Amino acid sequence: MAELTKEEEDKLAADWAAMSGDGGGAEPSEDDLALDAGSTRVLNQNEIDSLLGFNDPNSRDRDNSGIRAIIDSALVSYERLPMLEVVFDRLVRMMSTSLRNFTSDNVEVSLDSITSTRFGDYLNSIPLPAMLSVFKAEEWDNYGLLTVDSALIYSIVDVLLGGRRGTAAMRIEGRPYTTIERNLVERLVTVVLNDLSGAFDPLSPVEFKFERLEINPRFATIARPANAAIVARLRIDMEDRGGRLELLFPNATLEPVRELLLQMFMGEKFGRDSIWESHLAGELWHTNVDIKAILDTFEYSLKDVLNWKIGTRLPLNATAESKIELMCGDLPMFSGAMGRKSGNIAVRIEEKIEKIKGG
Repeated sequence: MAELTKEEEDKLAADWAAMSGDGGGAEPSEDDLALDAGSTRVLNQNEIDSLLGFNDPNSRDRDNSGIRAIIDSALVSYERLPMLEVVFDRLVRMMSTSLRNFTSDNVEVSLDSITSTRFGDYLNSIPLPAMLSVFKAEEWDNYGLLTVDSALIYSIVDVLLGGRRGTAAMRIEGRPYTTIERNLVERLVTVVLNDLSGAFDPLSPVEFKFERLEINPRFATIARPANAAIVARLRIDMEDRGGRLELLFPNATLEPVRELLLQMFMGEKFGRDSIWESHLAGELWHTNVDIKAILDTFEYSLKDVLNWKIGTRLPLNATAESKIELMCGDLPMFSGAMGRKSGNIAVRIEEKIEKIKGG
């Protein structure tokens, strides 16, 4: 083997030093020290958001990815319940009229959004102070939540107690709501719940009954924190005053009418043609059917039947007064007495044979 010269050895040593990262006398960087110390790299915030699926500002318009997709996998979008949006649109129109009568003022009600969320996340997102009304759907045997924010509370109190128009309602923060304020808000909630019952009437008659008024969200828990719910946010404007009102329905509350909410329009029958059904029912009345008149029935063994010959007589137990049974196929229909009319044998129907349930 040929020996390396001094120059070749120095060059080879320099190459090894460059490959190992400690050659050339350069000081190691902080990233190199971090890699050498723990052999791990710390993720920055953008990389963490990308992993969790939070980094896309337009993620609402597309399918979520990462851990967010797993978290939201149980949520049911309100878009899968088309009739629910029709119900809330009807509620907005009814509330505009009823609140004008309630406040004797010009009231405009608008629907801001309908979203799906988890019940625990919604309670944590409520801006306090606020009043939370728990109501019960009597026919569905479950509960819902109506939230009135602070701005709407003071606006309603100001309007009902004769506040001047054109001036913003006075807010006094840092104190609990008085009995007068609670009673006035309870009257407002009653009006909204009556309209909500009317909005659901064409779909399914239901009565929403006011249960209690809470200030602390923890006392207004009507479902488990992980349960999915649908939230409708309404905006109520009274000239220069107003606020927000939110309606929350847990998915369990809407389950009894879920099939109705899946309809694309009111009265949808999923492929059934009422015109064809009416035509078919009408034509059935003109259908010809064969009716048999049974004089008597008896049983014989197969051995006796095989011994029958031409001229064998079969005695019947029927007499002139015996009941005759009329049958359509295997179904007994009527019974009556046998006689003659115009030279023909006839049966006078005397009673209808009722079909025995389970028989």
